[in-house]
Amino acid sequence: MGVGIADITEEVSMTSDHVSRDWAKHTIQSAGLRATPARIATLVVLKESSSCLSHAEACQVLHDHDIDRATVFRNLNDMVAVNILRRTQFGDHVWRFEIIADDAHRDREHPRFMCVDCGSVSSIGELELTLSSEVLSQRYGEITEILLRGHCTQCS
Repeated sequence: MGVGIADITEEVSMTSDHVSRDWAKHTIQSAGLRATPARIATLVVLKESSSCLSHAEACQVLHDHDIDRATVFRNLNDMVAVNILRRTQFGDHVWRFEIIADDAHRDREHPRFMCVDCGSVSSIGELELTLSSEVLSQRYGEITEILLRGHCTQCS
């Protein structure tokens, strides 16, 4: 009996899931927290997300794992406290959470786009600050956040 594409895809997905869970467990333990199944699942959800997530969005994804809203909230805030996650608010009174990169730019904010219709927030990793941005910093002070607002492709 041959191996089908579905079998290969499932095997790759299982391997990827295992790697993500191992990474999450190691990251949590390295920060001095207990690597509970709920914390691991929460961190994996954020790692696999293409954008930062609100508490409600994280709860929606974690609902299938039988993790209650209070536990998700506590875990998100615990991971913020030990610098695994960053918590940001974009003027709409909703906290959103994202993984802090494990590199030299750990504390540097990055530009984001927020849809004024649906509220989705996406990182704009390919946008670089230009010399004119440095000039603005010199003129006005330290720029700590760049947020572009508009209509996303799904809403426009």
